[in-house]
Amino acid sequence: MIVDSLLVLAGLVLLVLGGDNLVKGAVNLSLRLGVTPTVVGLTVVAFGTSAPEMLVSVSAALKGSTDIAMGNVVGSNIANVLVILGACAALTGIPTKGLDLNESWVMMMAASVVLIVMAVSGPIGRIDGLLLLAMLGLVLWRQLSTAGAGGEGDLEGADASASGGKIALWLAIGLVALPVGAQLLVTGATDIARSFGISEAVIGLTLVAVGTSLPELAASIASARAGRADMALGNVVGSNLFNILAILGITALIKPLPIPPQMLQLDLWVMLAASALLWPFLFRSVRMGKRVGLGLLAGYALYVGILL
Repeated sequence: MIVDSLLVLAGLVLLVLGGDNLVKGAVNLSLRLGVTPTVVGLTVVAFGTSAPEMLVSVSAALKGSTDIAMGNVVGSNIANVLVILGACAALTGIPTKGLDLNESWVMMMAASVVLIVMAVSGPIGRIDGLLLLAMLGLVLWRQLSTAGAGGEGDLEGADASASGGKIALWLAIGLVALPVGAQLLVTGATDIARSFGISEAVIGLTLVAVGTSLPELAASIASARAGRADMALGNVVGSNLFNILAILGITALIKPLPIPPQMLQLDLWVMLAASALLWPFLFRSVRMGKRVGLGLLAGYALYVGILL
């Protein structure tokens, strides 16, 4: 048990380290190659910040732990709303006036509904994966066609003074730490689940999902403390959309994902309900105050209590 716990801890550390370095390296390399900051922000940063979830789900699927792969995505989407937004709102409150996320929210809800329809119909196979990736292509095309130009300073990880050697080092650290971290996390989490008699789906929905969301949680809390808590809403909507379309799409192409009965009965619907909770804040500009934040955190505690 101690060894498995250390594997999980080491895996999480490597995922955070690898994800951060990969984003910095990829962003600065793209900018050096002349890619516009807007394109980098919507593609390179989006893929890079979701790399931990991606590597964990793919690694779990390849090891035959498809329940962890599926639970990682569904659990991350639940945690993004209830934990990340809950923590930010509880700390500082999140202003919602003037945010332009209505279309992104609609796309996130559509992706969630499509996922549920696929899950009800049976295992998520390669055809489903191709469909999800096709939807991702449409989403990226829509975002790129409507995005305004942004400065390099707005990009996570952008560093105009970074040398070629530094960029290469960042990329090398990311490309090594991410797969190793994913492997350690999946191995440790799977063994812990078996030793406690807990299903791999529950481990994926909780321990693995929250663990892979730690970079987003840290970044969102830092933004909140810096007076930019509104950025957390955009990050969560974008992350949830990307988790379904990209991560599940790619994972399903590699190995079909059977759906645990528990997810059909509870977790997928909690994910949809958590996403739907954002409607009044985005469409009615209702402020997410500290009471709302505490309510979201309490909702997550209740959900985990039901799982366990």
